[in-house]
Amino acid sequence: MLSQPIRKIIHIDMDAFYASVEQRDNPELRGKPVAVGGSKARGVVAAASYEARKFGVFSAMASRIAIQKCPQLIFVKPRFDVYSSVSRQIREIFHAYTDLVEPLSLDEAYLDVTENKVAMPSASIIAHQIKARILEETNLTASAGVSFNKFLAKIASDMNKPNGFTLITPDKAEALVAGLGIEKFHGIGKVTAAKMQAMGIATGADLRERSEQELVQRFGKVGRYYFRIARAQDERLVQPHRVRKSIGSERTFDADISEEEEMLERLQFLAQEVAQDMQRLQATAKTVTLKLKYFDFTLQTRSKTLLHYLSSSDALFTVARDLLRNPMLPAYPVRLLGISVSNLLYQHDLQANYQLTFDF
Repeated sequence: MLSQPIRKIIHIDMDAFYASVEQRDNPELRGKPVAVGGSKARGVVAAASYEARKFGVFSAMASRIAIQKCPQLIFVKPRFDVYSSVSRQIREIFHAYTDLVEPLSLDEAYLDVTENKVAMPSASIIAHQIKARILEETNLTASAGVSFNKFLAKIASDMNKPNGFTLITPDKAEALVAGLGIEKFHGIGKVTAAKMQAMGIATGADLRERSEQELVQRFGKVGRYYFRIARAQDERLVQPHRVRKSIGSERTFDADISEEEEMLERLQFLAQEVAQDMQRLQATAKTVTLKLKYFDFTLQTRSKTLLHYLSSSDALFTVARDLLRNPMLPAYPVRLLGISVSNLLYQHDLQANYQLTFDF
């Protein structure tokens, strides 16, 4: 029986996407520390330029903390319509090479180029061509990772940012994963990384020493995924037409927050991100869920199902705000907030059932 060919996966990640678009469109911002979103007085940073990141300014950071870290920080109002338009340009470039494109957000995507439209055997050459076309057509840089599975391609694209390129070949994969800090593993968040480090798991080599049974006992079903990626294994396919049952965004904060105003500022940013993804996926939703994780890691969710569908960030924020306040404001400091929507209706469903009417 013939063996399956080694897959050729590319992960493309735009460099500081929102901030880079603003620097591109406003020459006065180039080379300067820029924060998209928030203001000197209040708000939350949605994205930070690389010049700002050198001072320790990152997305989801409270503006007042960002300005303390970088007093010369320049705040710019987000333009999500522009970011969406640029994202569509970039996606057209991807589809010139393959139809197996799985967008993860406006600024990143997986591509399977094992078989491709340009009959190019080298995924590395395709990745370089895509990077060059993105620069030529949008005047923006992207980083690319190439490997034989999604996990490794994602790891690779993060390794040499900005404007980077990294190839992880099968013969180098296991050694690279073994030496990787556990906090750099895609799919292992800050909280899980801290839990693993407390268990003595600091690197991929440490993770590989643990049995699948132990990882499942400690982390649930996702423990099987951890067991496989420690061995550089990932069988997930690039899914261009994946139907998502929910869409969401969440942020863990550097410091716990307890004031209502601070929580609302972050919810407004999260609502914009979720609405942006809904627009990209051409989806509307009836159910909104607010996720709260407290200082002691206690998790709480509050949900509301509406009589009508919604899709705008304003409508989503209004529901999330009501959920935050009712039945009562959080009584303890919060370390994480999240918004997700479910009970989704996609545009193609409407087209297939045009006789139905909905209140949008």
